[in-house]
Amino acid sequence: MTDKIDLLIAEDSRIQAKMLRRKLESAGYSVRWAENGQVALEMTRERAPALIISDIDMPKMNGYEYCSAVKSDPIYKTVPLILLSTLSDPEDIIRGLHVGADNYVTKPYDPEYLLSRVSDLLNTPLASGDEEDAELRVKLAGKDYTVKAGRQQVLNLLVSTFENAVGKNRELIASNESLSVARDELVDSNKALKRLNTDLDEKIQRMAYDLNAAVKIQRSLLPSVTPNIPSIEFAWTVDPCDDLAGDFLNFFPLDASHVAAFVVDVSGHGVASSLLAVAVGRIMTPMVSPTSLLVKSDDSDAEHRIVSPAEIAFELNNRFPMEDQGNLYFTMVYGVLDMKSQQFKFVSAGHPNLVHVPLGGKPTLIETADMAIGWVENIEFEDHSVQLAPGDRLYLYSDGVPEAMDHNLEEFGDERMLANLVEGQNQSVHASVKTLQAAVIEWCATNGPKDDVSILGFELTK
Repeated sequence: MTDKIDLLIAEDSRIQAKMLRRKLESAGYSVRWAENGQVALEMTRERAPALIISDIDMPKMNGYEYCSAVKSDPIYKTVPLILLSTLSDPEDIIRGLHVGADNYVTKPYDPEYLLSRVSDLLNTPLASGDEEDAELRVKLAGKDYTVKAGRQQVLNLLVSTFENAVGKNRELIASNESLSVARDELVDSNKALKRLNTDLDEKIQRMAYDLNAAVKIQRSLLPSVTPNIPSIEFAWTVDPCDDLAGDFLNFFPLDASHVAAFVVDVSGHGVASSLLAVAVGRIMTPMVSPTSLLVKSDDSDAEHRIVSPAEIAFELNNRFPMEDQGNLYFTMVYGVLDMKSQQFKFVSAGHPNLVHVPLGGKPTLIETADMAIGWVENIEFEDHSVQLAPGDRLYLYSDGVPEAMDHNLEEFGDERMLANLVEGQNQSVHASVKTLQAAVIEWCATNGPKDDVSILGFELTK
């Protein structure tokens, strides 16, 4: 029996690292994980791995810096290294070559494709000797780069980048061919062309009508009237970046002493994301029945049971697997406030951290690390809780708040969000939500928000 091949992951996202580690270990590899490039470099020097997979955007030491440190060391220069990034600009590819990366895989990636890249690199020894001394100088975007040419790793790195371009080119060729056929058919008849244009105008008008109707329906499902719940005040806002939102939120009493609140954020934008958001929102209702998701009851018994947030996340995860939803998934924070104990028990599935603002105190982020809904089948979720007191506030929100970008692509960030909530402590919870909403919109005023912005806040008034 041979030892497992040792791989090292450098990834600052715990969720993404956990998913990648699970996939690699299921393929038979032994996997270590480092949360940034600096820690990964220390782990590399402690024990050289057979292969490295590194994210690019990391704190303290990014992927480029880590790759350069590894490849400039004669001891580790032959260790294959794969860079992962959501970036796909030509300059990013050249930078990868410049620091000596062996492969470049763009996010989101097909796990099976990444496994094939790992296998190919492990079974393809890197070139050595005089071939490594050959250098190619490249000038791109006003910057000079030095690329070592003639090495197998250069070809491997470029292939993954070109595959997307080839696919898009094929789609373009197919579209051009279809357009040419349609144009040839229309040349002989102006009447046919006018008829087609008329039909197209009618379809556009019907689509606009249907889209407007869909927008109205989606908005009608959001809270219209704040329920009269003693000792608690709710405030909310949803600002879609498109006509239809992939965000959804709601709050309602489950019984006389429990109140539920949630925010859902579906990946992507448009009709498909909106439909999934609405579907999730529709089954998250306080109806009491044996089949209810939130409140269970027995037909033969008047008693009912408030389902724990972790159980609900588990059930939703099994009902909405990503493979069955067109590769769409969603993040969610769902919680239940016990009005008697004033404890808020919640689950956060891949969602941004809640903000707790104690009366007269400093806002704090409540950190969690569960996976998003739909990623991994039968995964267990964890219940978390925060103890509240009269005057305390909680804020639930989508990632469109901290990740809103200005014209320099700088994010609004957690620090600005917390500072804004500090300024709003003397306002009503309703005014504080509106103030935060206005600050986010102003931050990205040049181009407008690129993601839905949803905020749900509430305060214990007694």
